[in-house]
Amino acid sequence: MQVIVDFCIVPLGVGVSVSRYVAACQEVIEDAGLVYRMHAYGTNIEGPWETVFETVRRCHERVHEMGAPRITTTLKVGTRTDREQSMDDKVASVATHLQR
Repeated sequence: MQVIVDFCIVPLGVGVSVSRYVAACQEVIEDAGLVYRMHAYGTNIEGPWETVFETVRRCHERVHEMGAPRITTTLKVGTRTDREQSMDDKVASVATHLQR
C-alpha cells in the first residue's frame, strides 16, 4: 500500500534549536530512497507503507543516538485505494482550482 505522511519529529531535552536533529532525519529519509518535501513544520513523505514507517522508526533511533532523551512525533497519514496519487498530484489538483 502506498502512503503519504506528514511527519514532524520534535526532540525534547536538547535545547531550543532542533535543526541538526531535523537534518539528521532528512538524511535518513534520503537514504531510504523515499520521495519527500521538507516544509517549515515537518516533512511530507510518500512511498510504500512499510518503508515509510520503517524510516520514521529509524529517524527516532537516529535522534536518540544523537542524545535526545525524549521525542514527540506528529504523523498525519493518508492512503487511497481508488487510484494512485502522489504529493505532486495533490498540489496540482488544488492549483487547478486556484487558476479558475
